[in-house]
This record gives sequence, structure tokens and C-alpha cells, in this order.
Amino acid sequence: MKKYFFILLMISGINAFGQDFKTQIADYRKGYMDDFLKDPRSPLKKDDLQFLRFYDADSTYHVTAQASVLVNAQAFIMPVFSGTGSEYVPYAVLKFTLKGKPLELTVFKSTRLSKIPGYTDYLFLPFIDDTNGTTTYGGGRYIDLRTGDFKDGSVVIDFNKAYNPYCAFSSGYSCPKPPDGNRLALTVEAGEKLFGKEVKH
Repeated sequence: MKKYFFILLMISGINAFGQDFKTQIADYRKGYMDDFLKDPRSPLKKDDLQFLRFYDADSTYHVTAQASVLVNAQAFIMPVFSGTGSEYVPYAVLKFTLKGKPLELTVFKSTRLSKIPGYTDYLFLPFIDDTNGTTTYGGGRYIDLRTGDFKDGSVVIDFNKAYNPYCAFSSGYSCPKPPDGNRLALTVEAGEKLFGKEVKH
């Protein structure tokens, strides 16, 4: 009887975590959608938000990475899809396992943003995976991190929070291209999907 009760506790704990995680991601996505209406440069209006598409929340894409913060890394110009590139500095190399595969990504710091009060700790994680051009935007997706997310040599990467650059919704924006080194050789079926409305260029 005690063993059966223990199993029930385990199952209810797992279910509670799943529900809590889905709620967290739902709240995050609501904030993401609200931000489009607050940004004066936003490519989307209120009526466009219904065409945003996302994968279902999946906790297996919430991974902890070993983080090696880089010292004296050289700034470089990250190319954009149109317009002039922006200067970034590699901040850290992140090593993690996803779907049983050992993977690596580099997270970057914008030299421009780092000089603006309130944004000095912002980090930028662009990536490409095997869903690009099929179920997700062909130009790759982004994840936001902050320096305070790094603790004891590790950081959590939540691919459920991967989002599209503004270029996925409209022309006229300068969106950084994820570097070749940030190409993941697998499908990341988490985060934002292709926009559900024809994009005008």
C-alpha cells in the first residue's frame, strides 16, 4: 500500500510540473505578444497576433548548458539579412545535450545595447536548426538571455522561448543572421513557428 501511495505521489508530482511548465510558457508567450503592441517599430498590429504560431510547450527542450564565459573576445560585425550589420562580442560558449546529441552554441553581447541603461546585461542567442524553411522561419530564430542567468558555470536554455526576428513578419528590418557555428544539426520542435499570414516584401 505504501509503495502504491509513493507511485501516486510521483505521478501527481510529474503532472503538476508539466502543468506548471505549460502555464509558464503560456504566460511568457502572452507577454511576447503584448510586446508587439508596445513597440512603436513593431511589424504587427493587434489583428495580426492571431497568426502567430507556436509548438506546444515541451519541457524536454528546457536544458541546462555548461557555460564557458569568454575573456577578451574580439568584437565582430554580425551580418544581417538587409542593411548594415551590428557589432557583437562572443560572451560564452554553451555546451549541452538535446535529443541525446552533444551540442554547442555561442551566445553574444551587443556592443550597442550594452551602452544603454537597462540593457547592459542583455545577451543574444541566435540559432539555426533543421526546421528552418519548413515549419519555422528560414532565417533562424533567437533566444534572449541575461548575464544574471549564468550561475556556477551553467545556464538554462529554453527553446520553448525561441522567437522569430521581425524580418519573419515584414521587410524593412535589419535582422542578424545566426553565425554558421550556431547551426544545430537536428530539429528543434519548440518555440515559435512560421507566421500564419503571407509576409509582404
